[in-house]
Amino acid sequence: MTFYLNGRFVAREEAVVSVYDHGLLYGDGIFEGIRIYAGKIFRLAEHIRRFYDSAKSILLELPIEPEALEEALQEGVKRYGKDEGYIRLVATRGPGDLGLDPAKCAAPTLFFIVDTISLYPEKFYREGIPVVTASSRRLPADGLDPRVKTLNYLNNIMAKVEAKQAGCIEAVMLNNRGEVAECTADNIFIVRDGILATPAPHCGILQGITRQTVLELAVAEGIAARETVLTRFDLYTADECFMTGSGAEIVPVVRVDGRTIGSGLPGEVTEKLRLAFKKLVGSR
Repeated sequence: MTFYLNGRFVAREEAVVSVYDHGLLYGDGIFEGIRIYAGKIFRLAEHIRRFYDSAKSILLELPIEPEALEEALQEGVKRYGKDEGYIRLVATRGPGDLGLDPAKCAAPTLFFIVDTISLYPEKFYREGIPVVTASSRRLPADGLDPRVKTLNYLNNIMAKVEAKQAGCIEAVMLNNRGEVAECTADNIFIVRDGILATPAPHCGILQGITRQTVLELAVAEGIAARETVLTRFDLYTADECFMTGSGAEIVPVVRVDGRTIGSGLPGEVTEKLRLAFKKLVGSR
């Protein structure tokens, strides 16, 4: 494990933040989850851009320039010393008082952790997983733009609880119009008649880095793909379904709300994209 806090690498026991930090008290902050493959940081430029876009959106002045942050992350991976891993990059408003006012926070807190990640068991990729639709809705864009990757994940956590209570590991979250948005920590795709489809950004999704990678791979593989509006009906009647995320990569979904998807096994398009993704990250 490697720890970086406010400009320097520290030992684990030094990697602590104040109990007055507004990231802890109010969820006032942003983060990125980034994968390491073959000793290289995957899509680092895209993650850095989204991180700074999120900060700008919430008027959080980051204490480091993008180029310097990239250098620190590269150094962190070097110190970590393993070919495969995961980076959690976090910035908060910093320590302040017990009020909401961000102006009372003297300086932001910035840290990252480089560590291993617990992936899904191999059989989930081989056999697929069931998911359920959660009653907890995705936060509406007119309340908080979902493109901002904030520390406010309570609604996702409650949807995750619903999934666990239903005997699943993931749940599909709908937006306030009843349209499919995303899963609790992953984006979602379906395949129908050979066409790949995923919820469009205006449906209230986080525009995932792995999601974008899959859309690019689809083009390279000659698979028709579109961003559109999906409902539960589209999930139930899909030929294939899968989730994407930095941690999950590409996980087949074979049952939604008790309805079997396609043959009940990972589909041909899903497997084609999964192999293409593995080839891509293995070559970096």
